[in-house]
Amino acid sequence: MERRNTMQRRLVLECVRELEHPNAEEVYKLVAEKKPNVSRATVYRNLHLLTEEGTIGQVRTGEGADRFDHIAQPHCHFRCRDCGKVFDAAFFPQPYPKPARVGGFYVESCNVEFVGLCPACDKKL
Repeated sequence: MERRNTMQRRLVLECVRELEHPNAEEVYKLVAEKKPNVSRATVYRNLHLLTEEGTIGQVRTGEGADRFDHIAQPHCHFRCRDCGKVFDAAFFPQPYPKPARVGGFYVESCNVEFVGLCPACDKKL
């Protein structure tokens, strides 16, 4: 089923691209600044649809709300335990970008999350 590319969906996507790994509420706040009549439910629904169709990625961290990523392809992330920001961990390649058989298991996806201190928080110590 082909979905319409509505103005709201384009705006949500634009906001995800502007922000660095935002949660749904952060996306909503930026959308509301740009277009105040767009409801929170519309933003959340469009985040779900964009994730479902593979246009954006969803980053499930062990802490707090899920985050969204304008890069939909599998890749590793780093989460700062102090400020909570999520960054792309380009320093570490994604081990299994496609389904693979490993040690008798059929691996469909792999999500690697590094946790520590980002450079800004590390400088505060």
